[in-house]
Amino acid sequence: MKLRLHAVAASLLALALLFAGFAGAQSYPSKPVRIMVGYVPGGGVDTTARIVAAALTDLWGTQVLVENRPGAAGNIATEVTAVAAPDGYTLVLCNIGTHGVTPARFGKRLTYDPVGDFAFAAKIGGVPNIFMVHPSMPMKTLKQFIAYAKANPGKLNFGSSGVGASPHMSIELLMTITGINIVHVPYKGAAAALADAISGQIESSVGNLAGGPLAAVKSGRVRGLAVTSARRSSQLPDVPTFQEQGVPGYDVTGWYGLCTQSKVPQPIIAKINADMNKLLAGGTPLRKRLEDQAIDVSPASPEEFAAHVKAEIAKWTKVVQDAKLEAK
Repeated sequence: MKLRLHAVAASLLALALLFAGFAGAQSYPSKPVRIMVGYVPGGGVDTTARIVAAALTDLWGTQVLVENRPGAAGNIATEVTAVAAPDGYTLVLCNIGTHGVTPARFGKRLTYDPVGDFAFAAKIGGVPNIFMVHPSMPMKTLKQFIAYAKANPGKLNFGSSGVGASPHMSIELLMTITGINIVHVPYKGAAAALADAISGQIESSVGNLAGGPLAAVKSGRVRGLAVTSARRSSQLPDVPTFQEQGVPGYDVTGWYGLCTQSKVPQPIIAKINADMNKLLAGGTPLRKRLEDQAIDVSPASPEEFAAHVKAEIAKWTKVVQDAKLEAK
């Protein structure tokens, strides 16, 4: 009898929580929502977050604010989200760095579970990095750059947004595959790295195409040698891929999405997903703005997005282990 009463009580509690979740989803959001960004303003993650925040603000009629918490390769903003109240009012612009490369490099030393502590509410799309040189450099192609680097080991350098971020790791992967040795110059953010690439303070740089590099390459302030994705970017159709220039199997495609705390009620997750997918549908202003930033828009269900994240962590774990790039 007691067991039956316990079972009935448990069922009633589950129903109460379910109805509470549906009620919460109907009124969500009733106050400002924040999107955490683990990097300084000006890079691809920050730019994408601000574009998405503006679109959600218009749709919801409630302010959606971007909050930058840079540091530790995006870990700080990600941790803030992992321990936030499970109400859907704290999101993070998750990406290949926070939920791909960083878990691979830090493993169990992270203070959160990159899969178990998060709900993967909405996938936005994918975007490549681009490898660039100052126009004064003699190399016109990636093949020429690799040949020069092989003949002059340790004499060339490249800048990136910081140690362990996706752009940095994409060149570490290039060095592992080709055997070249170029010196990494880490910056505190993508904007600073790009500024020094434009001014010629560094010889080459790698950055997310969704940030300033797209405009810099189009204007000729830097020369784009190659994009890291498996196919060319529609925004820079004349810039070939790494694979096209003799780096077999090379594919580093970044991605963006909205993640939140894992215990956020499912009806709220479903609302965020449905609203984002509506905003990302073909022909919408948000989709066009993102595509203009070189983002290949590819919305998905929360389950599909979660599967993508798990596959990315597995992929980058192998890359990190093979290249011995675990965080010290």
